[in-house]
Amino acid sequence: MAGKSLMKLFILSSLLCSTLALPTRASAESGIASVYSEGHTATGEKVQASALTAAHKSLPFGTLVRVTNEGTGKSVVVRINDRGPYVAGRIIDLTPAAARAIGCDGLAHVTLAVVGKAGRS
Repeated sequence: MAGKSLMKLFILSSLLCSTLALPTRASAESGIASVYSEGHTATGEKVQASALTAAHKSLPFGTLVRVTNEGTGKSVVVRINDRGPYVAGRIIDLTPAAARAIGCDGLAHVTLAVVGKAGRS
C-alpha cells in the first residue's frame, strides 16, 4: 500500500515540476517576431489589428507574455490567442498594434517573458 502512495506522490511531483518548468523555459525564449493581421485565431476570435494579441506555437491560450524588441528596448504585454508562426526561425506572430508598440515594422529580434494568465482565454 505504501508503494502505491509513494508512486502517486512521485507522479504528482513530476507533473507539478514539469508544469512549473514551462514558464521558465518560455521566459528565456528569444528569436524572431513577425506581424500578422488577417483571419480567425485558433481560439475562434477574429484577428483584430488593434488588439494586443499574438500567436505562439505552444504557450497555453490566455497566457500573458512580455515581448521585448532587443533592437529598441521597447516591450509590450500580449495575450496568446492563436497558434503559429509557421515560418522556420520565428517564435511569435504579433498583431500590428503590438508590433507598433515595440517598434517592429515587419520582423524583429525579441525576447519573450511569461508574466501571467489573462482572466479570459
